[in-house]
Amino acid sequence: MGMWASLDSMWDLPTEKRIFGAVLLFSWAVYLWETFLAQRQRRIYKTTTRVPPELGQIMDSETFEKSRLYQLDKSTFSFWSGLYSEVEGTFILLLGGIPYLWRVSGRFCGYAGFGAEYEITQSLVFLLLATLFSALTGLPWSLYNTFVIEEKHGFNHQTLEFFMKDAIKKFIVTQCILLPVSSLLLYIIKIGGDYFFIYAWLFTLVVSLVLVTIYADYIAPLFDKFTPLPEGKLKQEIEVMASSIDFPLTKVYVVEGSKRSSHSNAYFYGFFKNKRIVLFDTLLEECSVLNKDTQEDSGLEPRNDGEGDSEEIKAKAENKKQGCKNEEVLAVLGHELGHWKLGHTVKNIIISQVLSFCLTVLSRRFEFQADAFAKKLGKAKDLYSALIKLNKDNLGFPVSDWLFSMWHYSHPPLLERLQALTSTKQD
Repeated sequence: MGMWASLDSMWDLPTEKRIFGAVLLFSWAVYLWETFLAQRQRRIYKTTTRVPPELGQIMDSETFEKSRLYQLDKSTFSFWSGLYSEVEGTFILLLGGIPYLWRVSGRFCGYAGFGAEYEITQSLVFLLLATLFSALTGLPWSLYNTFVIEEKHGFNHQTLEFFMKDAIKKFIVTQCILLPVSSLLLYIIKIGGDYFFIYAWLFTLVVSLVLVTIYADYIAPLFDKFTPLPEGKLKQEIEVMASSIDFPLTKVYVVEGSKRSSHSNAYFYGFFKNKRIVLFDTLLEECSVLNKDTQEDSGLEPRNDGEGDSEEIKAKAENKKQGCKNEEVLAVLGHELGHWKLGHTVKNIIISQVLSFCLTVLSRRFEFQADAFAKKLGKAKDLYSALIKLNKDNLGFPVSDWLFSMWHYSHPPLLERLQALTSTKQD
């Protein structure tokens, strides 16, 4: 009876307080659900201490343990940072932080000679102060993640000076995009009449497409160095593969991701007949800075007794290398080109205007389809080995709780993808 009485009393409150309570309740419900899923996955990290039999042939125990410990540390960090974020948001709501910041924004506008009628200007000042607050409160967490967790597990390549300069640059670039776009959006809402939501949605869709188009050419180079992939066998084979599926490739770039982290990636961008491919230098075995002087750094010195290196030493040196061979890079690109050929990019943009969970489910299906497309290109064997290498290089943990995986993973777990490739691996 007490619970129902509390609910009844809640409905007796003014409308704005009921909305406030509902928002707060929903926020904590989502947080508790996410925490429940994370704890399920954390239990997997803690209890799965040995390589599962089905992974015995593709992952050694050393890599498996490194991956497990890395994911455990990330899980702990995610729990505390998530809890802080939820508590911070709750206090901001309860203590009237948002109205207070709005009033402060109004005072700043007043100092500059703008009256109460300049609500768009005040909104922009509000956004600037809100994002500045978010950046400052999030900075300690970002520092800990980069210089403790990523550093501990061998991924971080940044200095503190580089990190701070990068953070300031990101904040400035974000404001240069956010403030003009927000001002136009607010103006559309102001003059849009009864159908303002349709005009606002169309505007945000156009902005999203424009940002996707210009990001790699004009925004990303502000933070990372992009250089054309040198002429050679890899570039020729990429061009041949692109041509075979009518992919309108214009340029292939290598991005210097190694100055930040040893994580690897590859992607394509552009619309219509102007497509570009970007490869992280950490993805390319021959470009990865971590492969330089591998034997010396790891203590795997070559023998000089005339008998040559033992097979064990050679295997260890090979296992310590980062990145993929050319054939494996082509297989990864075959998968990415499959996303284009099968229209996944456009479908994702459309679905993203709906629900994120639906996008996750659809994205997992798209990954299997893109893997299947790579098979049709004759890249099953190379994609199989490339997925294993990328999982090893990024210390991905191959075992997942089914519910956590279904809710969070836009890519299927490694084992599921390998099993789907196994039947035609010989191709």
